[in-house]
Formats: sequence, C-alpha cells, structure tokens
Amino acid sequence: MTETAARLLRLLSLLQTRREWTGPELADRLGVTVRTVRRDIERLRELEYPVHASLGSVGGYRLEAGTDLPPLLLDDEEAVAITLGLRSAAQGSVAGIEESAARALVKLQQVLPSRLRGRVDAVDSATVSLGGPAAGPRVDPETLVVLAAAARDGERIRFRYRDKTDAESKRFAEPHSLVSAGRRWYLVAWDIDRADWRTFRLDRIDAPFPTGVRCAPRELPGDDDAAAFVTSQLAHSRQPRSVVFLVHTSAEQLAETFRVRPEEVEPIDEHSCLIRTSADSLEWTAVRIAHLDVEFEVEEPPEMQRMVHDIGAKLLRAAGNPQEMGSG
Repeated sequence: MTETAARLLRLLSLLQTRREWTGPELADRLGVTVRTVRRDIERLRELEYPVHASLGSVGGYRLEAGTDLPPLLLDDEEAVAITLGLRSAAQGSVAGIEESAARALVKLQQVLPSRLRGRVDAVDSATVSLGGPAAGPRVDPETLVVLAAAARDGERIRFRYRDKTDAESKRFAEPHSLVSAGRRWYLVAWDIDRADWRTFRLDRIDAPFPTGVRCAPRELPGDDDAAAFVTSQLAHSRQPRSVVFLVHTSAEQLAETFRVRPEEVEPIDEHSCLIRTSADSLEWTAVRIAHLDVEFEVEEPPEMQRMVHDIGAKLLRAAGNPQEMGSG
C-alpha cells in the first residue's frame, strides 16, 4: 500500500469517528500539513465519498450520512475493543440492547481476522462471569444514543428529569460527557436555566429532545475530567451523618471485628464502649453493626433508631414463627 493510499484510509477512518473535524485537527492527527489534508479531501471526493466542508470559526470537514458511505474501517485495537464491548453489552445495563448486541457480535466475528479472534478468545478464556440477574437501573438505549450524539456534536438539548424524590422538572442543558459508573450512567451537562454544572442519572431522564442549536465547548470546573467531576458530585450529595452506638464489649474486642478508626472508639469500662462515627448510608451502617455478635444500643440519631427497628421487624417477619417451624 502506498503512503498516500494508507493516509487516505486513515483520513476516512478519522472522518467516521466524529461528526466534524477542522483542517488543523486532521493535519495534526495525520502528521501532514493542512494543504495536504485539503488535497486528500479532494481525492476522497473524486472517489465519490461525500465529504462536506463548512466555513467559519467552528467550520471543518464531515462525512455526510447516506446510502453510499464507505465500509466501516477499524484498526486492530478498535476491532478487539468493539468485540469485547458487544459481548459485555449482551449482558449489560442498557435495556433492550442485548439481542441487538448479540446480532452485531455475530456479524463482526464473521469478518474478524484469525489473529484478532485469538486475542478476543484469550480474554474470554481468562474471564469468569458471576452470572445471575442484572442488578441496578436500566438505561433506555435511545436516551443513551440521543445524549451521546448531543455531547459529541455540541448541541443543546431539552429533557424531563425525575430526582430521587420522584419530583419532575424540565431541563435545558448543554451535554458535556456521559460517564458509566458500574451499572449506572450519568450525564455531565451545563444546566442553562440554573447557570451551573449538573450531573443527571440517565435512568431518570425522559424524552430527550435535541434542539438543533450548537454551542461552544465548555471546560469543567477546576482540573477535573468528567469521571472525576461525577465522583466529586456523588460524594458531595452523600452528606455523612454522625452516628453513636453504645456497644456492650470492650474497645479492644470491638476493634477486631468492626472497622473504625481508633479515635472513633471511646472506652467506658472493660465491658462497654461508645462508637462515634460518620455514615454515608444509615442502612448499611445498621446492617454492619447488627452483624456483630455483640449487644448494642443506638444513642443517636433518631433516624438510626428507626432504621434498626425497621430492619429488625423485617428480619422477624422473614423468620416467621419459630414455634411453627419447630412443630413440623
């Protein structure tokens, strides 16, 4: 393959990855001048590839959608990544996408070179799935696609959003990124009406509607990337609560079974101590201390007392009547 032909294939591959590229961006990726990029674009047009050029400060080149688009071009790493991604998607958190992912996987495996099939099979053979039913919220695939396209193209979008109390509001935003956190997806966006950055859970977004209005890219606050921003927002939303337990065991014995810092334990005598700690989740903290083989009492807050009472009542209902169980 000649150097020019290889560069044209690389240029075509780049044009398929984004809606629009500027001349300097393409030149930088290809390691050539902007003038060479212009000549290569003309060569692609001579080969009847529909490359559109727009003028202006945000102008550039883009490959028009249509029936005569070239076949999808993937390098080795991209082909392996897509194959593994499709296998994961067949069991993933996006609702209704499993069958589509399986069909696409079959098609891709049919054309995958043997050297790449070996790499994919190596990953599969070394990976074990726990199986079981999918846990966590499911994301509508159409919502995912619409938001991803808006973030990629810098397009403002409207949608309805339900918060954790199920209160619904209408939002007008500039999508920045999508972040996958385990089985949850988050949209990072500039909320236009509130003039501030926000994170939105995708499973709570309904009827996203692209407005067709383009917007200039915004920088996230500080030096955060999208993942770091979501992490900080989630940590901020979970305000720790102060919790105090009276535990009927010595501080030394407690330290062996309940993971707390030394400064969080206050010895009372050789048979009891206080735990003063903070909890992101009252329910999880209640379950942890209830799991210990020691007696304890909730000192504060009142919400923790109710939490322990409710968990205890639930366990009693689950256990049923011990006398009836023993009578059989």
